[in-house]
Formats: sequence, structure tokens, C-alpha cells
Amino acid sequence: MKRYRTISVSIKIHNFSSKYVCMLEIKNIVKQYANHKALDDVSIHVPSGKIFGLLGPNGAGKTSLIRIINQITAPDSGEIIFDGKPLNSSHISRIGYLPEERGLYKKMQIGDQMIYLAQLKGLSKKDAKERIKYWFEKLKIESWWDKKVEDLSKGMQQKVQFVATVLHEPDLIILDEPFSGFDPVNAQVIQDEILELNKKGATIIYSTHRMESVEALCDNIALLNKSKVILEGSVKDIKNQYRNQTYRIEYHLKPETERIQLDHSLWQNLDQSESNNNILTIQIPQEKSLNDVLVNLIPQIEIQQIFEIIPSMHDIFIDNVTNNK
Repeated sequence: MKRYRTISVSIKIHNFSSKYVCMLEIKNIVKQYANHKALDDVSIHVPSGKIFGLLGPNGAGKTSLIRIINQITAPDSGEIIFDGKPLNSSHISRIGYLPEERGLYKKMQIGDQMIYLAQLKGLSKKDAKERIKYWFEKLKIESWWDKKVEDLSKGMQQKVQFVATVLHEPDLIILDEPFSGFDPVNAQVIQDEILELNKKGATIIYSTHRMESVEALCDNIALLNKSKVILEGSVKDIKNQYRNQTYRIEYHLKPETERIQLDHSLWQNLDQSESNNNILTIQIPQEKSLNDVLVNLIPQIEIQQIFEIIPSMHDIFIDNVTNNK
């Protein structure tokens, strides 16, 4: 029986080039809460100037790790190196944090609240006002200055909190589920701003259990499950590792061919539809190549298009979490 490659293999890739200086080196972090170990010997490298996806299902340990990076809680063991130095209180002003549980004061006017939060991060009142004006104009929310948070929708509050997160121009921006509460239009607005901030040099940690935007945003990822890192590396490298020689072939039968003679030693037939444009989806075993298949098929069919089907990050996420029991 032929053996075919599947995407049910957990891998851990450490392939960071020496040209990438790490903004964060997370080394062997352990965190225990009563009867639950939230983080179990977690080590992650976050390259400087990249968008890093911190992925995992609910309860995987993402928020616990973020709280340690923000020095809200301390690890039981392990250490974190921030921009080449052990993480300490002086680094707080260089980090912007958008928590999943939003923390704005509901009765306070938004303009005053923004100034207060900016001053906590070390900005003068004058600089704070200038930067708030810039961001409010950029996001078209100038009229919100005198409103109270409780008067805004969840999505509107989210915009305000995003501004508070980036106002002091931090070197490291941590976004925990930043798109929750947004409609598609405003989600795209914030995604564009995230990409722009990264383009200007900010390192961004994007924490999520939703895979829709990971491939569009992230350069590198780490996948946590059950308190451990089960996958780490660049999105490009990981997707290449999970290529499994699956192809979609669109074709027409040649006049002399009634139906394709399938050679099961060359491929596994995953799906076949017959219509005006016939489509064949196949998976080729490791010891064979696409050329071997084409030698068999070309005498029988006229090939219109061939696509390689590469597993998405969603597929890889589901596969790793499902198989890491």
C-alpha cells in the first residue's frame, strides 16, 4: 500500500536568520495557577520589526504569557529578554498593550481619558494632545473628544482603545484579539493601521485564535496548545513544511478518451468532477513527482490549468491542535 503525506505532523521550526534581531526572547517560562499550569516551559523568539502571531485555542496560555510580558504577573521560572536586556520596569513605556478585555473608564470623557493614559506612558500633556488630534483625525473620530465611553458602541470603544495603545509610539505593540467587535469595514481600517505601524518599525504581537487574518498580517507565528509551544517559525517556512503534493487539475478529455485511466500507483484520487470543465484533485505519494503524473495524463487529456493546493494556516492550526491531545 502506498504511503501519502498528510498534514498531521507537529513540527517546531527555529529558522531565524542572524539578520533578525530579537525584540523578545522568551526563555523556558513556567506559570502555575493553583491546580492549573498555564505555561509549561514556553520558549519563543519574536524577531524585531516583524508581525508575530501568538496563536492558540482558548485556554492555551496566550493571555498568561502576555500578562507576564507586560509585567502584570511574574513567571514562576524562566526569563524574558527585551531588546537584548532582561525585561524590567523601564521597558513598560516601550510597550503598548490592547487587552482582550477592554479597560476604558466608562464615565470619563474620551479626550481627557486619552490624555491621562498618554501621561501614564510618559508623554507631556502638550505632546499627548498633539498625538491624540493626529489619531482622531486619521480615524475620523474628531467629534468623539467630549463623548463618554459609555455612549459609544463596542466597535467605537475599540477604536478609542486602539489609539490609547499606540499613542506613545511603542517599540512593541501587543494586540489581544484586536478585531473583536469590529464590522468588516472598521476591521480593515485597523488592519491597515497595524501594517502601517509595522512598516514604520514597530514590532507587533498579534494574539488570536482566529486564523482569517493571520496569513495577511503575520511574518512569524508560535502556536500554543495546552500550555506548550507546539509549532513555531515563519509563516512561509511552516506552509512549505506542510506542502503535501496535492494538486487540482482542470482538463478536457481528448476525443479518443472516454474516461481517464487512473493509475493508483502514481496518485490518490481525492476528488473528481465531470462537467464542461473537468476537475481532478489528486495527492501524489512522496516517492513520486508531478512530472510522473503528467506523463501518464497527457496522452489522455488536454490540461487547462494546474494548481498546487497548499494547506492554509487555518488547516495547519486545526490539524496541530486536534492531533496534540
